[in-house]
Amino acid sequence: MNLLRRLLESRFWALVIKEISQILRNKQLIFLLLFPPTVQLLIFGFALNPDVQNLKLGVIDYANTYESRELIAAFTENGIFRVADYSFSQEGLGQQVRLGKITAGLVIPPEFERDLDQDKTAEVQVLVDGVDANTAGIASGYINQIINRFSRKLANDAVTPPIQTQSVFLYNPGLLSSWFLVPGVMGLVLTLTSSLVSSTTVVREKDSGTLEQLLMTPAEAWEILLAKIVPLFVLLLGDVLLALSLARLVFRIPFRGSFVLFMGLAGLYICVGIGIGIMLATIARNQQQVVLTSFFINLPMIQLSGAIAPIESMPEIFQHLSFLNPLRHFVAIIRGILLKGAGLGELWLNVLALAIFAIVLLGVSANRFRSQLS
Repeated sequence: MNLLRRLLESRFWALVIKEISQILRNKQLIFLLLFPPTVQLLIFGFALNPDVQNLKLGVIDYANTYESRELIAAFTENGIFRVADYSFSQEGLGQQVRLGKITAGLVIPPEFERDLDQDKTAEVQVLVDGVDANTAGIASGYINQIINRFSRKLANDAVTPPIQTQSVFLYNPGLLSSWFLVPGVMGLVLTLTSSLVSSTTVVREKDSGTLEQLLMTPAEAWEILLAKIVPLFVLLLGDVLLALSLARLVFRIPFRGSFVLFMGLAGLYICVGIGIGIMLATIARNQQQVVLTSFFINLPMIQLSGAIAPIESMPEIFQHLSFLNPLRHFVAIIRGILLKGAGLGELWLNVLALAIFAIVLLGVSANRFRSQLS
């Protein structure tokens, strides 16, 4: 009780109360803590989807037989393609691809049924718009799979392959892309929010001149800095709970690990974000400079984190550079705990890296903050 009474009567607690009252009066800061994380998580979670569906397909069916119509139906039955245009000339079909009105064109020749009846190889022509290389590559792969499956169906699977495979998908049996993307977006949102909120809070005091008033008090520099960090830390933990609730309720992301471990490591990453924000505040002179400077830090962190695109798809040099990115380690932690139920034994390397980043960033930013106060 004496320790609690001493804490409540200390200068540090008075500074904390001052920071909390300032935060509660600052509607802009409350807006930054609540609205952008919610909107960003919903927009990124729904909009970022690597799955390819509803590709526009143009068709020329010169054969016009039962088999040719079955082939067209095989293209559209799984929702990947939808017939957007029936043409009567290859020139018109090519023009549709050239104008970008369709993604792929299918040409079925007149002798299609005759070749099948005579056990000959029936040929079809496919035109693919290759401007979007990623979509074109995926569409081409789907086309080959659809035609191969249709060929086996015509052959009634007469030839049994000597080796048969059975794939079991672990941790995401439904292959839902949102289960991969949303945990990454949670790390992305927390990075942007923690760095911007902490930096604008410190810079605002510099702009308004209240930082100079704090220098006139008997409070130590570490008390001033810690009093700023503690309320932000608690509020950002609330942001983590908000993001986790949206992920569970809206996107049905499973939670297979320890909640205590998740919140503890999220708190560790919040220290990283606050460290980045305070460092930005010591570099910039006003809020506008803070926002502009943050783009040069946050965007590379996001791109090299694996939050949106797999790290394995990056050039090798960027794969190595990503180890110097704290967001990469936090995204691995989120996905490990939420989707795989991983514990500290599996994630200790990522946790160690995150702890080192937190200590270094907070230490450097605190040192710069103290030097500015002096």
